[in-house]
Formats: sequence, structure tokens, C-alpha cells
Amino acid sequence: MPADTDGWGDEPTVLIFADREAGKTAALMAARSIGARVIGTEPLDHAIDRLDRQVSVDAVMIELAGAGSLERDRLLDWANHAARAGSAAPLIALPQALVDDVYARIEESRVQLLVDPSVEQRAATLGLLLAQRREALHDHGIEADAERLRRLSEEVARIASALAELSSSARSTGYAALRDGAAVSDAPLDANAVRGLIRVRRLRDQFFSKELFADPAWDMLLDLLAARLERSRVAVSSLCIAAAVPATTALRWIRTLTEHGLFVRSADPEDGRRIFIELSDAAYDSMTAYFQTLQQVGIRLG
Repeated sequence: MPADTDGWGDEPTVLIFADREAGKTAALMAARSIGARVIGTEPLDHAIDRLDRQVSVDAVMIELAGAGSLERDRLLDWANHAARAGSAAPLIALPQALVDDVYARIEESRVQLLVDPSVEQRAATLGLLLAQRREALHDHGIEADAERLRRLSEEVARIASALAELSSSARSTGYAALRDGAAVSDAPLDANAVRGLIRVRRLRDQFFSKELFADPAWDMLLDLLAARLERSRVAVSSLCIAAAVPATTALRWIRTLTEHGLFVRSADPEDGRRIFIELSDAAYDSMTAYFQTLQQVGIRLG
């Protein structure tokens, strides 16, 4: 057992795998700050062997910086399996440059991805994972933690419901009552107009704090709508930039919007290791109905 392993106790257990000292130190600080017991810290090329030998562990922190592609893929496959089986809670810290490769490989939403995280972000996520795992294993409520876990899903469900209702209403009534029986505009939706709206949204950042108007779901919907109209494809890393929030937050939104049927994953036919994100047909219909309704009530986009 490595010399920096913590002593025995009843605390939740954590394994750490890292090649770079900075990542190892940050993971150790995060785990110890929330009272977890670190039962091992090892390099990435020892990870699979150690995990095969490990009888049980609550969480595994994997610092991907510096990993080779083969060991990275093996660890990501392990994380999918562990999350699916519930045998351990995987937390993966990765650099921005690996967003596309990692997201394409991870299939389980319970694998936590943190992009260039701080010690505090590691600690907060690890603490929530361990609380969630303890609740599942011991069947006693931790209501505050459960509530935080539900908020993102509930907010996206609200957005999905609102868009679906808008699309349905637009198709059934044409919003004729809004303008004295006028029909919904048949003018084609213009990608330049959508891009113009995105530029207007970013213009606010020059005058107000970005956090004041942060709306990653809507920003990503707009970006994917414009891309579909332009017949272009959007990589995960590009969509994270369009969200105008930290990449870790953007990835969570992408996952949740995908789970709610607004986004779909599509494979890159030229590179099996990469995926693109697209609007689902239902989301596209809802966005189109929304913009047609704006035109209906006299709001010009371009």
C-alpha cells in the first residue's frame, strides 16, 4: 500500500489515480477536505490492475492529464462499467483538450466529468457522489443532497415541456389569434438571423457579469439550430464554448438535454472516437415554431 494512504476508519473510501503531481495533490486535498479515507494513490498505468484487485471502494478519482490513449480508453470503459453496476462512483478530471475524446467514450451519465477543476470543485463533486452513494447503499435520506441532484434535471424538464407545448400550439392554432387571424410566417428561418441573436446575447457580457444572464440550455439550443440551418456539425468541445459557462457545467447540461430528448449524439463517420451533438427533430420543430411566432408578433430577427 502506498505510503501516502490514509489510516483505517469508517469514512467513505477513495482511490486516486494520477500521473502528474499537481493532479494527485489536488485529488488528495479534495478527498481529505471532505473527510474521505484515501486507500491508495497510484499512476494511471497501474489503475486497471489495482481496480481488479480491489475488493470494494466508494469512489475512484481519475486524473486523466498525461494519460496515453490506450490506458485512457481502458479507464473510461472501466468507469462506464462501474457506474452501470454501481460498484464505485467514478469521478474523472480532464483537461479541456480531451473533452471530445472523453465525452465520446463515456456512455453512463453517472460518471462525473470535471474539466480543469479546482480543488474545491473536486471536493464538492466528490462529496455529493459519496452522499448519493451512501443514500443508495443504506437507504436513508439525505434530502438536501438529493434536492441539489434533482434541480438540474427538473429545470431541463421544464424547458423541454415548454418547447414541446410551444411547438404543439403553433402547429395546431398557427397563433392566428395573436395578430387578428394572420397566418404564421412561411418565410424560411435564416441561420444568419439566429447567429445575430447569439451575438446580441454575447454583447451583454461587455456590460454585465456573465453569471447574471447565464442560460446555457438556450445558448446551446441556438447554436445547434444555427448549425442545422447551415448544414454544419458541432463537436462537444465547440458546444461547450457556445454555452458560455465553464466546460464542466456545459457537459452536465449536454448530458441532461440529451437524456430529455432535445439533443442527440451522432458519430463522426470519419473518426469513430469523436461524436457530434445535434438538435433532435422534436427540438428543431419547437425552435422553428418559436421563431415563426416571434415573426408573427412582429419581432424582427435580422
